[in-house]
Amino acid sequence: MKCPVCGNLDSRVIDSRSAEEGASIKRRRECPNCGKRFTTYEVVDTVPIAVVKRDGRREFFDKHKLAVGIERACQKRPVDADAVAASIEAELQNTIVTEISSKDLGEIVLTHLKEIDIVSYIRFASVYREFRDIDSFMEEIKRLSKKTRKKIPEKKESAE
Repeated sequence: MKCPVCGNLDSRVIDSRSAEEGASIKRRRECPNCGKRFTTYEVVDTVPIAVVKRDGRREFFDKHKLAVGIERACQKRPVDADAVAASIEAELQNTIVTEISSKDLGEIVLTHLKEIDIVSYIRFASVYREFRDIDSFMEEIKRLSKKTRKKIPEKKESAE
C-alpha cells in the first residue's frame, strides 16, 4: 500500500479490525520509510446489477428504492423492510447476475414476503400484479389458502 505522506510503495500492517458490521476491514499501517501511520479500508468489490424495467429501460439496482416499495406494503406490519431489501440484495450478489428483470425482482420480493408476513405479501402483490378488482384479490387469497391448507395436516378426531 502506497504511503500517503512519502509515496513509498511498501507499508506494514500494524492492526486489522472488522468495520461496518463486517462489511469491510480497517487496517492500521506504518510506512517503514518515514514512520508515519495511516488507515486503509478494504471492501468487497460488488458487481453493479441492472434492473430491466417493463418498458425496456435499465436502472441500477437500488436497495433503498426496493426497501421503500417493501415498506409501503409492510406499513403497520411486523416486517423490517430494510432487512428484507438487504437479504434480497445479498441473494442477487451471491448469484452473480449482472441484470435482472423487474418482473423477476418482484417475484423474489413476493417469495420473501410470503415467508415473513402473508398480509404484506398480499399488499405487495396487489400493486405488483396490478389487481384491478376484488375478484383478483379473492383469486390470490384462495390460491394462498389452498397452499396453506396443504401444508397444515388435518387433525384426526380421536375415538373416545
